[in-house]
Amino acid sequence: MGEETFNEILRSLKITLGVTKDDDVAILTEILNDAISEIKEARKYPSDMSASEIEEDMQKFISNVKKLTKYDYNQIGGELEESHNENGISRGYMDRRKCFDGVNPYCRLF
Repeated sequence: MGEETFNEILRSLKITLGVTKDDDVAILTEILNDAISEIKEARKYPSDMSASEIEEDMQKFISNVKKLTKYDYNQIGGELEESHNENGISRGYMDRRKCFDGVNPYCRLF
């Protein structure tokens, strides 16, 4: 994603997640970069597709990028945990693959 779009998404995520500390912003930035990469991998762009074409296509998946980033950020400290029960509070998580709903491999029409 372009720098301007990336910064807009990061700004939105910082507000939504209440992230203010520099260390937490750095972690969120890294997770956001990973989410963008994962969405691009899921799209399986052809090797001859230009960076600007990919950037334009990725605009359709900003909500998926945000969902995936929020999901992964909120899993910090609970990675690979399948269930959690503490002091009568039980916590479950949706399937991470739901963050990819609507993200299908890229296909050109001829």
